[in-house]
Amino acid sequence: MATGTTTRIFLARLAGLTVLDPNADQVGRVRDAVVMVRSDRNPPRVLGLVVEVQPRRRVFVPMGQVTSIDSDAVIVRGRINLRRFERRAGETLAITELLDRKVTLLEDNSPVTVADVAMEQSRTRDWFLTRVAVRSVGGRVRRRGQLSTFDWGAVGGFTQPEEHQGAANLLAAFDQLSAPDLAHMLHELSEKRRHEVVAALDDERLADVLEELPEDDQIEILARLESERAADILEAMGPDDAADLLGELPEDEAERLLGLMEPEEAEPVRRLLSYSDDSAGGMMTTEPIILSPDATVAEALARVRDPEIPPSLAAQVYVCRAPTETPTGKFIGIAHIQRLLREPPSALVSGVVDTQTDPLGPDCSLTEVTAHLATYNLVAVPIVDDADHLLGAVTVDDVLDHLLPEDWRERPNSEAGAPHGA
Repeated sequence: MATGTTTRIFLARLAGLTVLDPNADQVGRVRDAVVMVRSDRNPPRVLGLVVEVQPRRRVFVPMGQVTSIDSDAVIVRGRINLRRFERRAGETLAITELLDRKVTLLEDNSPVTVADVAMEQSRTRDWFLTRVAVRSVGGRVRRRGQLSTFDWGAVGGFTQPEEHQGAANLLAAFDQLSAPDLAHMLHELSEKRRHEVVAALDDERLADVLEELPEDDQIEILARLESERAADILEAMGPDDAADLLGELPEDEAERLLGLMEPEEAEPVRRLLSYSDDSAGGMMTTEPIILSPDATVAEALARVRDPEIPPSLAAQVYVCRAPTETPTGKFIGIAHIQRLLREPPSALVSGVVDTQTDPLGPDCSLTEVTAHLATYNLVAVPIVDDADHLLGAVTVDDVLDHLLPEDWRERPNSEAGAPHGA
């Protein structure tokens, strides 16, 4: 789909594409396109692309620097200006703000929803939005859901304020984003658009995204949800993340939401809330990988292969007597994944446990936990009570969350400089 041979490019297909420099070194990934929507009649000019570079900084790349676009990558020339992108007055983010918009076909005034928009390069080498792919929302002629493509001037309503906009096509364009990347995108959206996207996310995906958002965004989003859905989202979150979020709410509101959760889901969250936020008990997760002494190495390796388990938790298995849900029976020791990989699959995990590394108590301070992880080169440490029952585990990422500044998930403008074109 090189620009020299293909003149029409649908923008949703650009989302997530790798951006390369002339030496084929990766610069970043496309996140959106900046356009100027002047009227419903005249095709908007495409000013450039919003490209995300590391560390999660969005910058502006003018279309004049784009030399080719194909199905795998966008090639740009020259040095990329790494100043943080900030939208100017009159600019529109085409993927974020135009997809899912409700507009009207001028030929019969039938309502349609924007599924995608296409840009083409003119003889002057400027790029314009020239085509609109729409889905019918019902009418006398078109079937509901039917997809059709029209010239930009055949569709009206882009310059009118949009009361409510769906997010299905936007989420489809960014379907491959990881939870942290989708959270970053959500943080950058306007409040209105953010809540439209939240409404379109399923509970599991929203729970994953909430865990990656700054606390202010978490609280704002949770407050806008219906109570029953808010409780469902909290159940889908890790107990430690749910406890952190509820700990930021007024006590009566947190208790109300806990009361709406299933008792077995609320119980570990209540337990975590009983500890100080910066203690081992307040930082720990209550869902590490726990096996009984008669479990085999094969069973342990099957558990750590689960892609839903974070690497820091998958690095070791906690061997405990029944019950094997926290708080467990007597804690026996840790089976490290490196040791498990060296043992026959039929061997018992009780025979390979590390009993030399002591667990910590729930009242240990952040400093004590950090020193323990560093001393023994661990990525997680078990937390036990006075009777040696395993309560949970503190991972290195839990510690980092508490060591970093509270606003570390946000990217202040001062880190990246002035807006594009300044």
